[in-house]
Amino acid sequence: MATAQAAVQPRTATPSARLVKFISRAPVHLGLLLVAVIWLVPTVGLAVTSFRPRGDIQASSWWSSLTDWSFTLHNYSEVLNKANMDKAFVNSILITVPSTLLPLVLAAAAAYAFSWISFPFRDTIFLLIVALMVVPVQMALVPLLTLFRDLGISNWFGGIWLAHTAFGLPLGIFLLRNFFIALPRDLIEAARVDGASNLRIFLKVVLPLSVPALASFGIFQFLWVWNDLLMSFIFIQNGDLLPMTVRINQMQTTYGGEWHLLSAGAFLLMIVPLAVFFALQRYFVQGLLAGSVK
Repeated sequence: MATAQAAVQPRTATPSARLVKFISRAPVHLGLLLVAVIWLVPTVGLAVTSFRPRGDIQASSWWSSLTDWSFTLHNYSEVLNKANMDKAFVNSILITVPSTLLPLVLAAAAAYAFSWISFPFRDTIFLLIVALMVVPVQMALVPLLTLFRDLGISNWFGGIWLAHTAFGLPLGIFLLRNFFIALPRDLIEAARVDGASNLRIFLKVVLPLSVPALASFGIFQFLWVWNDLLMSFIFIQNGDLLPMTVRINQMQTTYGGEWHLLSAGAFLLMIVPLAVFFALQRYFVQGLLAGSVK
C-alpha cells in the first residue's frame, strides 16, 4: 500500500536535474532572444529617431542619443499640423473599423452556413470561395474602380469598404468554417432539439464558443487594412479622405529627406496595430492553436 501511494505522489525535480534542464534549453532561449532583438532594433530606432531634433538626426546615429537624451515632441506637433496627419489618423480609423467588422460578420454567418446548414452544392460553393483566395488584388483594381465610379461611391469610403470586404471574405470564411465545423455536434443537435433556430444557435451557441477564431481573423483583417497603401491609393479619390499610409507616402515626396517628420509619422502609424495586437494576443494565440489538439 505504501509503495502504491509513493508511486502516485509526484516526484519533485532535484536541483541538479533542474540545472541540467535549464542548460539544455539555454541555446533555444538564446536563439529566441537574438531573434527578438533583431526584430525590435528597427522599431526602437524608429521610435528614438521620431523624438530627436532634426539637426541631431542629420549629425549622428540614433543610438548616440541614448546617452545625451536630447528628445523633443516638436516632430509630432509638426507632422500633425503641417502634414494633416491628425485628420489622416481619423480617416484610417473610419476605413479600418468598418472594413474589419463587415467581413467579420459576413464571414462568420457564411461559415456557419457552410458548417451546419445543409443546402445544394454546399461543398462546391465552399471550394469556389476558397479558390478566390488565389486571385491577386491587382487583377480587380481597374474593374472595381470603374464600377465604383459608375455607382458614385468613389468619392467616399463606401468603395474601399466593399473592396476590403470582398477580398477579406474568402480567407475569413475558410478560417471560421474550419473552426465552426470542429465544434461538438452534440451541442448543436441539442440546441435544435430544444427548438432553437439557426439564427439563435449561431448567436447563442456558436459565436460565444468561437471568440478566439473571430479575434484571430479580426486581427489579421485589421492589420491588413490599416497597413494597406495600394487599395487606399486607388479607391479613395477624395484628397480629404486619405488615410495615414497615403499621407506618409505623399509626405516623403513633399519633404524629401526630412526624416524627423517621416519617422514621427511612421511611428504614429505603428501605434494602433501594436495596441490591437498586444490587447488581443491571448485570443490570437488561442485562435491559431484552436483545432490543433482535440
